[in-house]
Amino acid sequence: MGSTGMRQLALDAKNAANITAALSTKIKDELLLRVAEVLEKEQETLIAANRLDLEAARAKAMAPAMLDRLTLTPKRVAEMAQSLREVAALPDPVGAMERTWVRPNGLRVSRMRIPLGVIGIIYEARPNVTSDAAALCLKSGNAVILRGGSEALRSNTAIGALFQRELKALGIPAAALQVLPNADRQWVLEMLKMDDCIDLIIPRGGEGLIRFVTENSTVPVLKHYKGVCHTFVDASADLEMAENLCINAKVQRPGVCNAMETLLVHRACADRFIPHMAAVFAAHGVELRGCPTACALSETIKPATEEDWDKEYLDLILAVRVVDNIEAAMEHIRLHGSDHTEVIVTNDYVNAQRFVREVNSSTVLVNASSRFADGHQLGLGAEIGISTTKLHAYGPMGLEDLTARKFVVYGNGQVRE
Repeated sequence: MGSTGMRQLALDAKNAANITAALSTKIKDELLLRVAEVLEKEQETLIAANRLDLEAARAKAMAPAMLDRLTLTPKRVAEMAQSLREVAALPDPVGAMERTWVRPNGLRVSRMRIPLGVIGIIYEARPNVTSDAAALCLKSGNAVILRGGSEALRSNTAIGALFQRELKALGIPAAALQVLPNADRQWVLEMLKMDDCIDLIIPRGGEGLIRFVTENSTVPVLKHYKGVCHTFVDASADLEMAENLCINAKVQRPGVCNAMETLLVHRACADRFIPHMAAVFAAHGVELRGCPTACALSETIKPATEEDWDKEYLDLILAVRVVDNIEAAMEHIRLHGSDHTEVIVTNDYVNAQRFVREVNSSTVLVNASSRFADGHQLGLGAEIGISTTKLHAYGPMGLEDLTARKFVVYGNGQVRE
C-alpha cells in the first residue's frame, strides 16, 4: 500500500487545501475553539493512548529527555487547549494587504498574504506538536500532513481523530488534517518527493532527523539542526539576576532546543560568579565542563574538550567558558553557535545594543532566559517550529510564516509601452 497510500493521502490534502484557503476567519476560529473544548472533554482518552506510547518507549529504554517530550499530562492537555484558543484569538493573516503603493502610471500595487498550500510536518515525540501544528496550519488556510515519530503514534492518532471529527462537523474535508497512519519510513521518503502536492516540509526533532529530511527532500524544507544556545554574563551584570536566568535556562527543561548549552562569563566577574554558580548548578544535578580558567575557579568543573563548545547536550550538562570581553563572547558564538538563541545579561546599554545588533542568531535576548525563544512565549499563539535558515522565515514561526505574499494590481486600462 506504501506508494499508492501516500500518493492518495497527498492528493487528498492538495484538494482540501483549495477549500481551507477560502475558509472564513469565523469558521476557522470556530473549529479551533471546538477542538479545544473536545481536547479537555476527551482528556482521559488522550492520556490513555499516551500511556500505551510511554509503556512502549520505556521498554525500548528511551532517553529521559525524549520521555519527557512524549508525556501527556492533564496540565499539558490543558495547555494544548489553551494554545488553540490563543491561535483562534490571533488576527487571520490570510487576505491581509500589507502595503499599497501607486505607480506613476496610476497602477495601484499591493501585496496580499495567501496560504502556502499543503504543509508536511515531520517530528519526534511531542504529541502537543500535533495540536499546535494543526491549529497554525488550519488558521493560516493550509492543509497539513502530520508524521510524528513511531513512539507517539497512538497519541498523535488520537489527537488527529478529534480534529477530523470537528472538521467534518463543520463541513470541511477531513483530509485538511491527516496523521500518517503508520511509522513506515518508506511513507516519509515518498512524502519528501511529492513536490507536486506538498509545498513545504517542516521537520522538528533531533539533528539526525532534520539532516535525513533535508538530504532526501525535493520539497522546500524549513529547519534548524540544533540549538547550541549561549548566555553571556557581562562585566556589569546583576549577578543575582544572572543566576536566576542561568538556572532557568539550563535546569527548567534541559531536553529542549532553547535550553542553554554554553555559559560565557566575562573575566571581570568570573571569580565571583563561577564558584557560586558551580555550587548552585551542582545542587541541581548539573555537570559543568569548563575552559582552564573556569576549572581553576571550581574543582567541581571538569575540563571541556573542543567538542563541548559545539555540543547540544539536551541534558543536565553545561559548558562554561571565561572570556575577556564582549568581542570574545560574540566571536565564540559566531564560531560555535547554531543561529538559534543567544542571551546577554548586562546593565551596560551600549553592550546590550552591540549584542543585539551584531549577534545574528534567530532570537537574541537581553536580561531574559533563553527559554523564551518559543512561539507561544513570544505571542505567536503557538509555533510550527523554529527556523535557523533565513528563507523565508527566521526564528520561531507563527501564522504569518505559513503564508506567502502575492502581488495584487489594480488598474484602469493601463498598457505597457
